[in-house]
Amino acid sequence: MKLAAIDIGSNGARMLIARILHNNGKTSIKNIEYVRYPLRLGKDVFANKMIGEKKQEKIHKLMHAFKLLMELHKVEDYLILATSAFREADNGAQIVEDVKQSLGMDIQVIDGDEEAQYMHLAIQTFLSPNQNYLHVDVGGGSTELNIYSNMQKIDAFSFQIGSIRNNEPGGSNHRFESMRQWIVERKELLGQGNNITGICTGGNINKVQKLLNRRSGDSISISEINNLLQELEVYTLHERINILKLNPDRADTIIPATNIYLSAMNWAGIRELFVPKVGVKDGIIYHLMEKHHDRVYNNVE
Repeated sequence: MKLAAIDIGSNGARMLIARILHNNGKTSIKNIEYVRYPLRLGKDVFANKMIGEKKQEKIHKLMHAFKLLMELHKVEDYLILATSAFREADNGAQIVEDVKQSLGMDIQVIDGDEEAQYMHLAIQTFLSPNQNYLHVDVGGGSTELNIYSNMQKIDAFSFQIGSIRNNEPGGSNHRFESMRQWIVERKELLGQGNNITGICTGGNINKVQKLLNRRSGDSISISEINNLLQELEVYTLHERINILKLNPDRADTIIPATNIYLSAMNWAGIRELFVPKVGVKDGIIYHLMEKHHDRVYNNVE
């Protein structure tokens, strides 16, 4: 069985196609196609509250390309989710309707709480009993914080802070202060010392992990990330693209995103974190697996 997940974020849109495998009564997931395109919707929306005509044209072309890929792979079910930029765009609902009419594809615009729930599905296999976690997911337009204890989510909040939004002039300081207060007020829930672990997800922290030559799941110290951030800040945007060979949409978001991760970890007193390299797209696949529970888990063809 093949399933597809499409996540339309504020910076990029991603499609993951996965095959569900069965062996000796066990079910596993094999990713067989992954495509990411830098739509950069947040650049329009966070400045003008609208998705511009050029971006609308790109959305239609990209959804059409995704549809063709799903047809080629004979995908049996899919889910498209749109997050921060779509839900804040005054014309988001109209674009959803246009895509439905022209391509027959349903886009669901979800709020921050729903986004966090899909992230929970993606990271739950990385959680351990008797351990507290602060999970920080930084996107282009929002940052989701989740607190886990003994593998259960016990608190969560979505903040209008993001790697694109924070590149826009003004308005971010009070949001950072709100996030700081939220974390500080939950220090007792989080605990202290070795009993608290940081989990970070998002495209920018994945790139940080790669620049540090670390594998998925390896522990990374806050001091290492601080040192890397200082190195990145020495380069101009042009140099980050042409010397460090970062994609343009990564080159101008990696510094603000890294600052968000570091701020959250420092406020919580966390000195090491790990990056499982999963996202909303992975949570969608788990959701679809549960939706088709009988076929997936009983191998009913």
